[in-house]
Amino acid sequence: MLSVALMACTNAAKQPKMEDECLYSPQQTQFAFWSNAAEQMEVLIYGEVDSYETVPLTKGANDFWTATVKGDLAGKYYTVRSFQNGEWGLESPGIFAKAVSINGQKAAIIDMKATDPENWDKDVRPAMTDPTDIVVYETHLRDFTMSPNSGVEHKGKFLGLTEEAPLNYLKELGITHLQILPMFDYGSIDETALDKNRYNWGYDPVNYNVPEGGYSTDPADPACRIREAKQMIQALHANGIRVVMDVVYNHTYDVMGCALGRVVPQYFYRLNEDGSYANGSGCGNETASDHEMMRRFMVESVCYWAREYHIDGFRFDLMGIHDQETMRQIRAALDEIDPTILTYGEGWAAMAPAYPYEDLAMKQWTYKMPRVGAFSDDIRNALIGSPFDHEPGFASGNPAGVKDVMRGLIACPEWSGEPMQHVSYITCHDNYCLRDRIEVSAKGVNEETRLRMNKLAQTAVLVSQGMSFLYGGEELYRTKRGIDNSYQSPDSINIIPWENKSEYYDLFEYYKQMIAIRRAHKGFRLGSAEAVKEHVEFLDADNDQVIIYRIKDLEGIDTAKSLLVILNGSDKTVTCDLPKMEGECVVLAADGYAQAWGLELGPYGQVDVAPYSATILAEYPIGNQEE
Repeated sequence: MLSVALMACTNAAKQPKMEDECLYSPQQTQFAFWSNAAEQMEVLIYGEVDSYETVPLTKGANDFWTATVKGDLAGKYYTVRSFQNGEWGLESPGIFAKAVSINGQKAAIIDMKATDPENWDKDVRPAMTDPTDIVVYETHLRDFTMSPNSGVEHKGKFLGLTEEAPLNYLKELGITHLQILPMFDYGSIDETALDKNRYNWGYDPVNYNVPEGGYSTDPADPACRIREAKQMIQALHANGIRVVMDVVYNHTYDVMGCALGRVVPQYFYRLNEDGSYANGSGCGNETASDHEMMRRFMVESVCYWAREYHIDGFRFDLMGIHDQETMRQIRAALDEIDPTILTYGEGWAAMAPAYPYEDLAMKQWTYKMPRVGAFSDDIRNALIGSPFDHEPGFASGNPAGVKDVMRGLIACPEWSGEPMQHVSYITCHDNYCLRDRIEVSAKGVNEETRLRMNKLAQTAVLVSQGMSFLYGGEELYRTKRGIDNSYQSPDSINIIPWENKSEYYDLFEYYKQMIAIRRAHKGFRLGSAEAVKEHVEFLDADNDQVIIYRIKDLEGIDTAKSLLVILNGSDKTVTCDLPKMEGECVVLAADGYAQAWGLELGPYGQVDVAPYSATILAEYPIGNQEE
């Protein structure tokens, strides 16, 4: 029989955190669950699959229900359920389960310290000085390693990203942060049948604070997924790459199939006036970040991942569903752990949330949330066209968006506040990948021209003053065969085509060199709205399909005195007048080629810019060009 001591929380000072649902030691395990609706609560301790003992919980202050069970419970499982409205509710692993059984139906009692890889206490975040220094590369764990040509043994697993081939590739490319599509426990993959080759992006949360078992080598072992996720992060850190976690707090897989709905029905969700669940996510429900305990849950959850797993940043799915105050509190809490941890997200919702618009974390209010960034659909739509139609953008021959490209190059200060809050991008996992987008919008052009458009669009992202974001595989000319929503398409559609590196090496090398150019020149990442205003100007191009973007007076900031970018979004070579240069001019990029240390000495007076291409010039002090 279990030895149980009921432990009431008698005052607010001693109230547990939401993450304290299960605190294990060899001597005892403490349980603490929050519910403002339960009349009774109990924990079911499982030794075997269907055999359990019941532990009653006692209600203390602030609606926390607690108990302490004496003895060593390591290796056992538990669920919690509540009694209300005359009946016992469904069992749940708890809101803040940290380890779970296969498919996440029960929480597991384990010693979290035992999940730490060797030297985990010595793991450190790679150095970072300014968020605008960042180049984020987004990928799905399965996409990145599943190809037969990936050179990876543990395909589709956390351990795949500990292997030499993918790590060397990311280092060669030069990115600073790897953003991983949801890696928490999600509902669409049956972990007992991984051989059936199901695929999903993972935007269907079940247990927010546990790694997804399908990415582990043994989802039946609760410690395995935790240890292997940490090993992946440790390996990336050791190779100079930070890790961003894609988090989906805005909705759950469903309501009653998730702990948020099972433990406290309705509290964690927004409701319509008729009592139905609001649906700002377009997935059947939306969570209520404005409710005190949902807000606390989100704050504690990101902090838990940052502390326990050493996660370096968080990308918030449909961030526009959350309220601004919650995002400010998340930012403040992460600052206490490490101010260099990133926070950014989608500043929109799928449908209208059931909350006052002016208080939501929408893109237009980004400046109200210091150091929280938002994806810039402004520069995306201007460069390659809106995902909601097949019209081309500036990079594919449409001059209509030229002013919005210019706004994006200076990080849209009307809504971003500071440059780091502007995530410059053209593609991500959503909508068409870049190759497919250009093919459906730029009709009648050949592949050579499409490749030029690809390079031009990405050049604008990498020379913008915001934080640069790249979708994994664009540098390898990936295609999803025209599928614009591949969330459950097979591997054949989603995998990174490693074999393309040799066929399209010119494209890969261009991306690599443009990343190097950005990282070599602080002028492209000035870091503050004030500095952008002081040092950036646009010169008259006398052509609505050409942008001339100059960063000047860079002495003491950059190795170059000035930088000049000319973007030609037309199908003709254009001749542009150059500003007077007193130093040594070096061509960093031209006609679809780029080199961080320079392709050649540059022109003076005028320059010819090839169709659908960028020319980038650096003016160095005489005799002082960086080697």
